[in-house]
This record gives sequence, structure tokens and C-alpha cells, in this order.
Amino acid sequence: MTRRCEHLPTRPTWRCAACGIAWPCSPAKLRLLGEYRHDRAALTVYLATLQAEAAEELAALDQAPAPTDLTNRFLTWTRPPS
Repeated sequence: MTRRCEHLPTRPTWRCAACGIAWPCSPAKLRLLGEYRHDRAALTVYLATLQAEAAEELAALDQAPAPTDLTNRFLTWTRPPS
């Protein structure tokens, strides 16, 4: 039996446990959009909280990206299409 690896963040690097790219990866974004499809505001609050945690943890590793990069990574994609 093979265990399916979830697309979750690994801390403190904030890389995806399944595919190794910066989290949230595309599969994680799709899952989150599905889970929060009826409450986009809650998704934004949740991800803003994780963004703040990621900023602290990445800074402690001397890998802090620019704040705008983290905003794009964690929040910009959550906006509904216009």
C-alpha cells in the first residue's frame, strides 16, 4: 500500500511536502479553493496568518523573500476572477 503525500507546507522552509516547490503549490491552491469555495474571506484570513508565520520562519533561516513576493505567493491568487 502506498501512502499518498499531501501538498502541505514543510516548516520552516515553506516548501511543499509532496512536490518540493514553494508552498502553496498549484495542487494546494486548488484544494484550498475547493475547501473555501463558499467563504473566500475566511481563506484570505487563513492564508494571511500563514503568510505572517512564513515570513518569520523564513527570516530566521535568512531566506526572507520580499514582502510583496510573499503577498503574491500567499494571497493575490485568492481574489475571485473579475
